[in-house]
Amino acid sequence: MSSTPVMASRSRPDAIRANDNQPPLILSIIWFLVIGWWASAIWIHVAWILNVLILTMPIGLLMLNMVPRVATLREPSREYRMAEGTGDSLTRAVPIRQHAFLVRAGYFLVFGWWLSLLWVYGASALAASIIGLPVAFWMYNRVPAVTTPRRY
Repeated sequence: MSSTPVMASRSRPDAIRANDNQPPLILSIIWFLVIGWWASAIWIHVAWILNVLILTMPIGLLMLNMVPRVATLREPSREYRMAEGTGDSLTRAVPIRQHAFLVRAGYFLVFGWWLSLLWVYGASALAASIIGLPVAFWMYNRVPAVTTPRRY
């Protein structure tokens, strides 16, 4: 039986997502327990008032995108791509590609405005128990994705 060599396809992914420069988990927990739970509740309700006023909706949506930072000091993931250079490979951060604006706006108008508020209330309920705290952190970090299908 003869065996033919099989060429492996490129195993290097085109893009790598990383959560760099994140605070230590214990700091995020302490922040949330002391400040984040009440600050994020105020932050979210102010954002919703701004969303209802229509004219100030861009500020309200920006505030909703910042909920993970306010609640847990966590930053969104970054995507890194390898840039082919002259013999050296360079790594640089690039924005994660998002859905089209009209898709995100339509989703927000139909689902996002009410679903994300329920999502935050669910996260707050889970955060009331130590057992639910990890899931609550995960949910707070996904508020922008629930509000408008923002990719992380």
